[in-house]
Amino acid sequence: MIAEKKSLYTLIPLEDFKAVFGIDDREDKIARFCLVTSTLTIEQYCKRKLLRKKYFERFEYTGDLFLPLREYPVAKILAVNVVGNGEIVEPELCFSLPNCDPDLDLPFSFELTPALLRYRKLKAFKVIYLAGYQPNQVPADLSAACMELASWNLNRYRGRRVGMTGNIRGAGKEGEHFEMSMPSNVCNLLEPYRRKVI
Repeated sequence: MIAEKKSLYTLIPLEDFKAVFGIDDREDKIARFCLVTSTLTIEQYCKRKLLRKKYFERFEYTGDLFLPLREYPVAKILAVNVVGNGEIVEPELCFSLPNCDPDLDLPFSFELTPALLRYRKLKAFKVIYLAGYQPNQVPADLSAACMELASWNLNRYRGRRVGMTGNIRGAGKEGEHFEMSMPSNVCNLLEPYRRKVI
């Protein structure tokens, strides 16, 4: 019985990465590690999750009809429940702004209608939704950032000098120096995807 391979949590397919950089099967483990690490580093830098997942968010009802969803882009609102009695909120009483569209890389809000006041003991909602990019529909600049960062990490690990830029001589700067945490070109590619805090 052949064990089914678990899909990697990565912004680009392993096969594409190996083909572009000429990586053979002997370096499969390090290539996988670099891709997953790069994806997680990018998500940490952007302060948001980027790949499609199901999210469960709880909102206390304070009378406000606009509730911001944490993750985006929102692909689909799966369900809205009233917390406490578990009653399902009818779809015509709530919707997302803008409309669910995985091509819009914007924060989404969940809008409620005033008709929700008919629910008794309304204290909180639980919203279940899908958000993020499908692995095969990641924007090109986000894929490029992941590929460059994974390649950069792969070269660091191959050189066995993780954390060091190497020896620099001259102008009074002799000795080993620590490298930056992420190449600046990767940071530039990721700037449009960073969560902006106001």
